[in-house]
Amino acid sequence: MKPYRRRHSTLAVRRTLRRRGAQPKVVALGGGMGLSASLAALRRITGDLTAVVTVADDGGSSGRLREELGVLPPGDLRKALAALCGDDDWGQTWARVIQHRFQSKGEMHGHAVGNLLIVALWEQLGGDPVQALDLVGKLLGAHGRVLPMSAVPLELQALVKGHDPARPHDVDTVRGQATVALTPGEVQSVHLVPNDPPAVPEAVAAVLDADWVVLGPGSWFSSVIPHLLVPELLDALMETKARRVLSLNLAPQPGETEGFSPQRHLEVLARHAPKLALDVVLADEAAVPDASAREPLAEAAKRLGAAVELAPVARPDGTPKHDPELLAAAYDRIFRMHGRIGPWR
Repeated sequence: MKPYRRRHSTLAVRRTLRRRGAQPKVVALGGGMGLSASLAALRRITGDLTAVVTVADDGGSSGRLREELGVLPPGDLRKALAALCGDDDWGQTWARVIQHRFQSKGEMHGHAVGNLLIVALWEQLGGDPVQALDLVGKLLGAHGRVLPMSAVPLELQALVKGHDPARPHDVDTVRGQATVALTPGEVQSVHLVPNDPPAVPEAVAAVLDADWVVLGPGSWFSSVIPHLLVPELLDALMETKARRVLSLNLAPQPGETEGFSPQRHLEVLARHAPKLALDVVLADEAAVPDASAREPLAEAAKRLGAAVELAPVARPDGTPKHDPELLAAAYDRIFRMHGRIGPWR
């Protein structure tokens, strides 16, 4: 494992990429705020970026639109688009607009502007989710492309031990991403309904054509692992010639992964996709501060074929959130140290 302490500025990273020639093709998989953090970092170091987003959300505005209109849940797609907005006035204004939620005492309460915009374009374009998301990205000036992992709404189900505190040894089925994310008890495994959903062809093509695929960070069972449960997408992840990096969370998530060590995150991922190999596991160095934590993580990563890279990627103010500049520097170092030598492609 190689701790990384030197911070690159965004400008320095971009200058390095310009000297290198073509930029790496990167595909990031996930959902929610974890994927948003990864995209906010990756857009600083490459202009060839595709987000593949989970579509199992059933809570909040997304859940209401999904139930009423039968559409894909737009919330995680909206968050990914917002993360790809630029740092100029145009990008930041639109990022705020699409993230804006209406506050009222009526039916509009809690709906996000971006959710309504995405769904409106889906209806205008005959239900084509890819074309609609491309149009929204063009409107926002997004620094990359956003794709759903499947074109059908999915239900996430989990087997949870001790979901009912009165029956701590029993295993129950918990349904719905919003419920799974906050479930008490210990999540044993997750699966999707339908159990063999079709992948969006453009998402499969992006993975097969990538130089790097980034999985995580994010809610482990409800945002990260679901990508491995779409057969065509998993096949693409195993067949691609791209290098694969898994980005770990800064800390366990209350409910879903409470009490998990960094290596346990790898172990449960391997149980869901035992044939998937990785190249690099990225962890925040503060989450694995000494040999007693680093050695088990290195062993778990080795079983997946991966090396561990440690870097300071959390915000310096102590909040459990990724710092976009630090995470960008960590990704850039991984791409340089573990990728191709010389110009990309």
